[in-house]
Amino acid sequence: MASKDAAAESDDSGIEVRIIGEPVGKGLFATKNFKSGETIFEERPLVSCQFLWNAAYGYLACDYCMRPLETAEENASRLAQNPQLALPYPECCDTKKDSIVECPHCDASYCSRECRASAWTQYHETLCLRSFTPDPSHPLVMLQEAWKWWGLQPESCHLNASAASKKRRGTTDVEYGQMHYPPETACIMLLARIIATVRQATDKEGAIALFMQFCHRTVNEEEEIAHKLLGAEFHDQLETLRSMMEKALWAPEVQHWLTPEGFRSLVALVGTNGQGIGTSPLSRWVRNCDVVEVGTPEREKLDRLIDNIYEQLEKEAGGFLNNEGSGLYPLQSSCNHSCDPNAMPTFPYNNFHLVMIAVKDIAAGEEICVSYLDECNLDRSRHSRNIILRENYLFTCRCRKCLEQADDPDVTSEEEMEEGEEDEED
Repeated sequence: MASKDAAAESDDSGIEVRIIGEPVGKGLFATKNFKSGETIFEERPLVSCQFLWNAAYGYLACDYCMRPLETAEENASRLAQNPQLALPYPECCDTKKDSIVECPHCDASYCSRECRASAWTQYHETLCLRSFTPDPSHPLVMLQEAWKWWGLQPESCHLNASAASKKRRGTTDVEYGQMHYPPETACIMLLARIIATVRQATDKEGAIALFMQFCHRTVNEEEEIAHKLLGAEFHDQLETLRSMMEKALWAPEVQHWLTPEGFRSLVALVGTNGQGIGTSPLSRWVRNCDVVEVGTPEREKLDRLIDNIYEQLEKEAGGFLNNEGSGLYPLQSSCNHSCDPNAMPTFPYNNFHLVMIAVKDIAAGEEICVSYLDECNLDRSRHSRNIILRENYLFTCRCRKCLEQADDPDVTSEEEMEEGEEDEED
């Protein structure tokens, strides 16, 4: 029987975290009815960061909230490798270039003075390199480079694998942040920001407690590793990263996370709880253009232009269209996976602010579940879905859909298609 968690939301929020018991742990439940399309809750992350490779390839985002720092035209031109590309209706671009500020001590950029101040107060005072030209011998620079080049990366997986085909009308992955494949959510700087946040906190024990509310077991219910990065093949790399992190950020209040087992638990924490974040100036421009009042000929012309732009982007950049990163969200992390989800995390403000919406009607007392799989993989066979979940999340799904399909043959969707083709030939 599920029991109410001590850290659950208040009764009037319409949701509460409950302890379900092993092997699931906890879950998020509705305490009132929600209609499809309705907002279930909104929250900001305790900490977040952009992926290192994403930043290295010129995707410009606020170093605090991940709001885009490029205009839609700059973004589209860069991705399409077309310096002559021009976008109409510049007023539909949300990026405010005149509000962008930099850290006075390093090259970190922010969308506003407020974000710069928040970052400095929370973690950046500790992590600031104090140089506009990063020193290759600086412990934090060495840590980031080791992470990027040791085969633990690159962060090549997107928030939604079918994003390239979802070009229009609010279905790009700036809207839907449902993917968080390991190890991409385990960005090394997310760990560094957790440690720096505790170091800078006035109430250090309280700050540690906030992070320790997330599941951080290094083994799952089957006594297997809880995250890919904890596998034997990464043992040496993790130990080197731990040593680098210890050299860069050791302090008495965080020393428990810098022991070999403590560091593994921190990796497990971010690896199993990190939620993917995607922001895009171009997607916001497209959405804003959708509500511009123009005549039919102009609307058709605009639609053709947008379709042409996305064709160029797909050719030149593939699915790499967004600023991508990850964050730790207490409520979102309480949502368990289902192959028949009733909720989906979205980022409608084009920053790290998460809005969980219902994708079907949810009754009071029902568990709120999201999917770790994209829409294409959700349509695959039970066997195929669980192969992906075991490979990337190290668990076997036992949701209602999987149980209903338990008697289906243990074949992949590809094998099913091949069998269907053979039957047609016969």
